[in-house]
Amino acid sequence: MFATLPLPDPERPVLIAGPTASGKSALALDIAQAQDRVIVNADALQVHDAWRVLSARPGPEDETRAPHLLYGHVPRGTDYSVGHWLREVAAILRDRPNAVIVGGTGLYLSALTEGLAEIPPTPPAIRTKADAILRDRGLAALLDALDPATVARLDTRNPARVQRAWEVLHATGRGLADWQADTGAPLLPLARVTALVLTPDRDWLNDRIARRFAQMLEHGALAEARAALPHWPINAGGPTAPLWTRAIGAPELIAHLRGHISLDEARDTATLATRQFAKRQRSWFRNRMKAWQSVALP
Repeated sequence: MFATLPLPDPERPVLIAGPTASGKSALALDIAQAQDRVIVNADALQVHDAWRVLSARPGPEDETRAPHLLYGHVPRGTDYSVGHWLREVAAILRDRPNAVIVGGTGLYLSALTEGLAEIPPTPPAIRTKADAILRDRGLAALLDALDPATVARLDTRNPARVQRAWEVLHATGRGLADWQADTGAPLLPLARVTALVLTPDRDWLNDRIARRFAQMLEHGALAEARAALPHWPINAGGPTAPLWTRAIGAPELIAHLRGHISLDEARDTATLATRQFAKRQRSWFRNRMKAWQSVALP
């Protein structure tokens, strides 16, 4: 699939972004193996140990071909943020400055190349209050309390992002936009890296998504969901649910295991959700990664 793509400068780090199921991991492995590099995960779900199959983490055979770092190293329920990830990446780059960093989490990649505001953690009492407002009065109540500069930069349809902005304002007295204006220098400015973003044909990608979820079911996705079932939180599916519960396909398989839907319904619903997620990713990459080198597929 990538046979005609020239190898990048071996001295520069490589960043690879793209929607789910587009072949990012395969390209990263080809480059790492050809140029003796390590691969670093930039996917917010693949850091969690609960989902090897459902998050499409590289398998044992791939891991023998090149070192894979920051995959599956965060235990279920452990807090892990983009700040944690950046600090771990910084430590890796000190020893392996030409790493291949690959993933579909836009926030990780933008923080890496544009910088991250060092915002103090939210006190539990503030988060509890935000949870109650969202539950009892809805998203509009949180939005109405935000400063105009933050609202202008915010995805106002994303409850998690809106709640985060509300929490920052009420915990620190400063709007999220104000904090972002004070963002420090990025760890890897784009001028110092080879930055690739995969831009697959929509129909080609949708077909791959359908086939991949069917393969996940064949290779143990249901067993992963069964292992997670005793730990499944009551707020799963909501905007404040732990990140590890947001693996696409996990809520559907949990619903199947609880007898609410058939396995076929779980598969079809998860496949549709994955396609919708890929659509949001493609839109984000088009808007935020215009300076990256586009790699058209197939």
